[in-house]
Amino acid sequence: MRYEHIARAFFGQPWALMPEKLHAIADLIRLRAAGGHVSAEEIAAVVGAARQPAPRQSGGMVAVIPVYGVISPRATLMTESSGGTPAELVGRALDAALADPAVGSILMEFDSPGGSVVGMTELAAKIRATNATKPVTAHVNALAASAAYWLASQAGEVVVTPSGMVGSIGVFTEHADLSRALDAEGITPTLISAGKYKVEASPYEPLSADARAALQKMVDDVYGMFVADVAKGRRVSASAVRSGFGEGRVVSAKDAGVLGMVDRIASFDDTLARLAGRPRQARAVAAVLSDTEFVAGVGEALAEEAAGVECKTIEQIDAEVAAADIDIRRRRLALLGGR
Repeated sequence: MRYEHIARAFFGQPWALMPEKLHAIADLIRLRAAGGHVSAEEIAAVVGAARQPAPRQSGGMVAVIPVYGVISPRATLMTESSGGTPAELVGRALDAALADPAVGSILMEFDSPGGSVVGMTELAAKIRATNATKPVTAHVNALAASAAYWLASQAGEVVVTPSGMVGSIGVFTEHADLSRALDAEGITPTLISAGKYKVEASPYEPLSADARAALQKMVDDVYGMFVADVAKGRRVSASAVRSGFGEGRVVSAKDAGVLGMVDRIASFDDTLARLAGRPRQARAVAAVLSDTEFVAGVGEALAEEAAGVECKTIEQIDAEVAAADIDIRRRRLALLGGR
């Protein structure tokens, strides 16, 4: 069986991810494990095309932290190839924004189906703690499902774009019994282990009742953390989440407002302009947080504006940001150890 280590790392682990996305990724892993070829284009179509954080304009020092694609604890091949978001970099970005005296507020932009459960409760606590010092707004543009909503719900305010969707509060895992497929190939794996449960839930055999019970307990425990964090973030009881909007469905922006999952419905541009404290047509300064630093030139532009100097046009800023983006990508790779 090819890619055994990847299959074992994927199957049997709890995920806070939209089921259809997890199933699609699982199908890719099974195909590769069986020796099938999958092109980079096909992987991107399933996992999500790579998406770089785009510069945004604002009239005040608003730190914009993008959370796109599948969320993972750390940078992985999947996040690098699909444009997903490592949770550790979101944490660094929050720390940088909190420490920067020029930053008045933080705007987290979400477009994610969710991801791994590892590190989510810790990052949720960091978002709540940051919001206690500097206001944090989460804007769903246009999806915050499962782990993404786990994080978004911790902001002091949650906004969703009119066509957006939120929810999928739940946790699940999947066990793949590959024994019959291996039999068809004439392969009989032999596992040599120590420890009663060391090879429990092996993909080489049907799932036993004890293993199923253990996996169910793990899923229930993580779901309990998920619900508890959402309840803290939305300032409701855990029972209200469990029996209300926390049963696994994804809902529209309108329904999310009725259920109390979001605080308002507005476009990203409107939200950014409101946080910057000026009308949309007056925006002229870009404030974008990329990993641990702002796009070069933003501080200078803000200083000029504060001193009454005429601001650069959006077109001029866009050109400078585009040039700076190359350097940002290089520094991102350095942060991830890809020198």
